[in-house]
Amino acid sequence: MVNQNLTATEIGFTHEDFAALLDKYDYHFSPGDVVPGTVFSIEPRGALIDIGAKTAAYIPIQEMSINRVDSPEEVLQSNETREFFILTDENEDGQLTLSIRRIEYMRAWERVRQLQAEDATVRSGVFATNRGGALVRIEGLRGFIPGSHISTRKPKEELVGEELPLKFLEVDEERNRLVLSHRRALVERKMNRLEVGEVVIGTVRGIKPYGAFIDIGGVSGLLHISEISHEHIDTPHSVFNVNDEVKVMIIDLDAERGRISLSTKQLEPEPGDMIKNRDLVYDKAEEMAAKYREQLLAKQQGATAAPADVLAEEDIPPATELEDEIPPAAELEEIPPVAEIEEVTPVVAEVQEEIPAATETEEEIPAAIEE
Repeated sequence: MVNQNLTATEIGFTHEDFAALLDKYDYHFSPGDVVPGTVFSIEPRGALIDIGAKTAAYIPIQEMSINRVDSPEEVLQSNETREFFILTDENEDGQLTLSIRRIEYMRAWERVRQLQAEDATVRSGVFATNRGGALVRIEGLRGFIPGSHISTRKPKEELVGEELPLKFLEVDEERNRLVLSHRRALVERKMNRLEVGEVVIGTVRGIKPYGAFIDIGGVSGLLHISEISHEHIDTPHSVFNVNDEVKVMIIDLDAERGRISLSTKQLEPEPGDMIKNRDLVYDKAEEMAAKYREQLLAKQQGATAAPADVLAEEDIPPATELEDEIPPAAELEEIPPVAEIEEVTPVVAEVQEEIPAATETEEEIPAAIEE
């Protein structure tokens, strides 16, 4: 029978000894650490998580996912074990605040950087538009498509809900900028079916002092002023009008820049025919293009054939040169440092505002599209 009247001295292990033992084996947690934890209790607007600390840590519903969550049960289950990000240091009650969202956010940027490195084409649905362009989600991050990089004749407002192929223009986690191009994705897809030296029919969609933009099957190519004719031309307006149907030859395909360079100069049977007798140029287009391809092949094989008179690449502005830079909508507020985030307890489950979208600003994106 155990003697229940033994003193603390006789036992040799006091409450102070027990507390010291706990301190000895207690883990030290810091904001920014990623630790394993087990769901201890699910609350209406959050959950208590056992991560081995003296007090159960707390994760508010706003920090449970990079996407909107209406109920903790959508993400967590009782007794589930997973990784958590330590968001804030202990509060006065010794409780830490956790986040899953931060882990998903970091991994989303890692995945997006990988996709950019692979020059991958991604698809995403437009969920909102603003005066500068359209908003999409890539790996859970909000991305911005500048209006100048949307290749469709639909009004931007009608794009909501439509899925678009996209290429990456800018991936900058530090500045929280994720900018994409619909136009570049279409140009690349179109380029896969085009060849240098091929004659195509297009429509003049725009005229600038330096050349004309020609729509060829939904993508735009540039017919530079120096590639219109062997004879000098003061302005492309003297040769073309908007909506003119033209026959042009492809002289350069630059998938990386999304650029298609065109020429009618190389199709002239005689110098100046584009000005004097355009119909003759179009009638002889395939014949002249065949000669161009022969010269190109001879040049590639190191033959002595004279190379075609093609404008130097650096002199040709991008086939879809833009008048405006990416609008302010692509500017983002940075994610606040972990140390600046207010502490959260189970009693007060209010946390910092949602991590800003990858290309969101208050000025450009109305509150109506906030989740």
